[in-house]
Amino acid sequence: MSKLTISPSPHVHSSDSVKRNMYGVLLALLPALGFSLWVFGLDSLRVVLISIVSCVLIEFLVQKFIMKVKTTICDGSAAVTGLILAFNLPSNLDWWIIVVGALFAIGVCKMTFGGLGQNIVNPAIAGRVFLLVSFPAQMTTWPMPHAVDGTTGATPLAMMKEGLKSGQSVSEIMAANGMPSYSDMLLGNMGGSLGEMAAIALIVGLVILLCAKIITWHIPVSILATVFVFAGILNLCDPESYASPVFHLLTGGVLFGAIFMATDYVTSPMAPSGMIIYGVGIGILTVLIRTFGAYPEGVSFAILIMNIVTPLINTYCKPKRFGEVVK
Repeated sequence: MSKLTISPSPHVHSSDSVKRNMYGVLLALLPALGFSLWVFGLDSLRVVLISIVSCVLIEFLVQKFIMKVKTTICDGSAAVTGLILAFNLPSNLDWWIIVVGALFAIGVCKMTFGGLGQNIVNPAIAGRVFLLVSFPAQMTTWPMPHAVDGTTGATPLAMMKEGLKSGQSVSEIMAANGMPSYSDMLLGNMGGSLGEMAAIALIVGLVILLCAKIITWHIPVSILATVFVFAGILNLCDPESYASPVFHLLTGGVLFGAIFMATDYVTSPMAPSGMIIYGVGIGILTVLIRTFGAYPEGVSFAILIMNIVTPLINTYCKPKRFGEVVK
């Protein structure tokens, strides 16, 4: 006699799964990956492969020999963490530093809390911040696009930060030799990490994620709009002391962070209203850190801070309940 499993409504049938969504994210990252390969060549491929293999292998070993549970490396989540971590790194980074970053991301920030769905911060971002704090020199040495002789240079954000510190105005910094134009920033012709290249490729990835309904518009749009508005207000108040909002959007990891890092299911709010609050918080913190902080970039720090605030946001911004309470 067959047994029936009885459960309360609602009974929703969907094709959604962790594997589908994770492989969808990997697909959406392919345009940016292809562009980084064109810009940085085989060095980019080296960083990506080491990062992905390390993350997958570490997750397998932890689950197999420490947690002694069924391995879940085929769901694609470890590969996504590896690829996003790689996109936060310079293409000339030593292989062992990449492995250390993967170990911290998967071994400490993901598996220590029980694995997928239980981590409190985005593992890839935490791995990137850990490496930045531990190896600041290596993590801020950026190869220039299409360089064949190992030429390195500063990112536009670093050039802006140093120029303002030395007393130059924004217009002088933007006109200085070596500062890329807005079209160069749009096309990725500047120094930076693998994920900072080609805003166009990242926007294509956003369209793929939205069309596949892997993410909604709330988080990326609220982050980008907040960065634009907040940076625009500062720029209007003093255009010679604060960079334009377009500069902030096209440089650093704002686009990559808003589209692929802040939208992590586990560490972002569930309700649309909570997502918008979360995105606004990330946007404000990003501009504050970039403008007044010690680091020229602030996206990763902003997302980590809001990851920690997410449980509080979920408490006050709960999704709509099914049904209605009858009094």
